[in-house]
Amino acid sequence: MAKVQIGNVTLENQVFLAPMAGVTDLPFRLLCREMGTGLVCSEMVSAKAIYYKNKNTESLLEIHEKERPVSLQLFGSDPELMAEMAKRIEERPFSILDINMGCPVPKVVNNGEGSALMKDPLLAGKIISAVAGAIHKPVTVKIRKGFDDSCVNAVEIARIAQESGAAAVAVHGRTREQYYAGQADWDIIARVKAAVSIPVIGNGDVTGPEAAERMLKETGCDAVLIGRAARGNPWIFRRTIHYLDTGELLPSPPIEEVREMMLRHAALLTEYKGEYTAIREMRKHVCWYTAGYPHSARLRERINEMETMQELEAVIRG
Repeated sequence: MAKVQIGNVTLENQVFLAPMAGVTDLPFRLLCREMGTGLVCSEMVSAKAIYYKNKNTESLLEIHEKERPVSLQLFGSDPELMAEMAKRIEERPFSILDINMGCPVPKVVNNGEGSALMKDPLLAGKIISAVAGAIHKPVTVKIRKGFDDSCVNAVEIARIAQESGAAAVAVHGRTREQYYAGQADWDIIARVKAAVSIPVIGNGDVTGPEAAERMLKETGCDAVLIGRAARGNPWIFRRTIHYLDTGELLPSPPIEEVREMMLRHAALLTEYKGEYTAIREMRKHVCWYTAGYPHSARLRERINEMETMQELEAVIRG
């Protein structure tokens, strides 16, 4: 398995956890790290929220030594504010700072943030340059294929990112207009790879070990990001790394291991967020963990009625 060098950070393999709002919190990142992923990435953090000391932001910034190396993802549209907040948090134990220029969510885009920056290459460059110049840690950028079919400019934005001081760029092969629908365009990832000399990380439709291998071969990218396919499936990292190393496809985990992982996940959530929040957040995770299993619909119904860890454990073990 090839290592990946991003600035002064050496990552042990090419299989990374993609940032996902509401999913890649600290407990989930710990589980994925244990399964071997070369890099975990935080949920996106608002530069404005850091500036205004938003009470919910502190938990998003929390990092555990056992999950490192961590990429902390920041979003915003004001170059000066982004640079100032990057500097303010630089002493925290993350290894890489990622700038989000790919989020498709309306409330982010309507503020001129996330994937809206794909429409303003000049501003995108100013943000990257300001942040990269403000801190010593490597700065990376996550972009999309483009904003819509009339604005497919990932290659242009990637070149600007490189010229502005970015140490790597991640490319999701869909436009903002697509959100997560349709097929990801891996050709755009290959075109970005051919256009820049910094590492390129491919994202989109990496659904398992074989898809990861295909993306690496077809695009020439340096690493892959796994996002939605990791929900309820942290084993995807262990299986993908093993497959890339050996060509052997490990079986899916037995149901007993899935049960234990759900309980471990719930225990970690309880430790970091308290029982009330943990049990409610586990409802979506249980849906993902149990998708496709017999009687999973009934299990999900019962989970939605649970209020305590004791009740959750009884249902999962039952």
